[in-house]
Amino acid sequence: MNRKSLAYPYLIWAAIFIIVPLLLIVYFSFFVDGQFTLANYQKFMEDYYIVAMMRSIGFAFISTVICLVLAYPLAMILAGRDMSNKSIILLLVILPMWMNSLLRTYAWANLLENNGVINNMLNAMGLPSVKFLYGNFGVIFGMIYNFFPFMVLPIYNALVKIDHKLIEASYDLGADKWTTFKKVTLPLSMPGVITGIIMVFMPALTTFLITRLLGGGKVMLIGNIIEEQFTRTGDMGFGSAVSMILMIIVLITLGFMSRKGALDEEGGLF
Repeated sequence: MNRKSLAYPYLIWAAIFIIVPLLLIVYFSFFVDGQFTLANYQKFMEDYYIVAMMRSIGFAFISTVICLVLAYPLAMILAGRDMSNKSIILLLVILPMWMNSLLRTYAWANLLENNGVINNMLNAMGLPSVKFLYGNFGVIFGMIYNFFPFMVLPIYNALVKIDHKLIEASYDLGADKWTTFKKVTLPLSMPGVITGIIMVFMPALTTFLITRLLGGGKVMLIGNIIEEQFTRTGDMGFGSAVSMILMIIVLITLGFMSRKGALDEEGGLF
């Protein structure tokens, strides 16, 4: 059997479940009652939707930066030669991913609510209750919790592949730990960092479930607007137009990060 023929089922699957839905979104975004129009895209230019998009980008950026700051040191510790029981720590990082994200988010909603476990513990210690939910904090916290493993694992995989002889050579040439990290470890781990940034930023930018459960409908992101158009208002045209705009932003971000990753692999950081 020709090897190329083995790819036909996947091509058919991609055409049915990827290409056709994408073409439908493009069609609905430009055509209303069979007539070509840019009204759906013009509607997006209203301040409400622009603010929602900027808020979504801001939240995704903040979540990605915090995940990176927390994940890189953890990945370095796990990748260290002297680290024992690293498999247990890795399991603890991966374990939440085995549970449905909806259940995880519901669990945190119960823990962080006004009469939840955390506030009850604070009250038991004589401290006032803290409003964790239904604001920016709850949404960003939910993003960080749900997407943190997607930052740790790529960086860890990149760090464990670094030849330790390169680090030893850096020390032999008189470099200190900071210089070795800046000139050897960080550049060689950048492919993992780029992958982690993409894997966190993209779902954080498009999420709507976390916002609904932990934001209580008071924090509106672009993912919630798209969901509302398809499930509540029934405006498929405008929902498709917003989806197209979001898709373009995602593609531009992917292109930029891929270009950055290619430069880093060529030694652009040195």
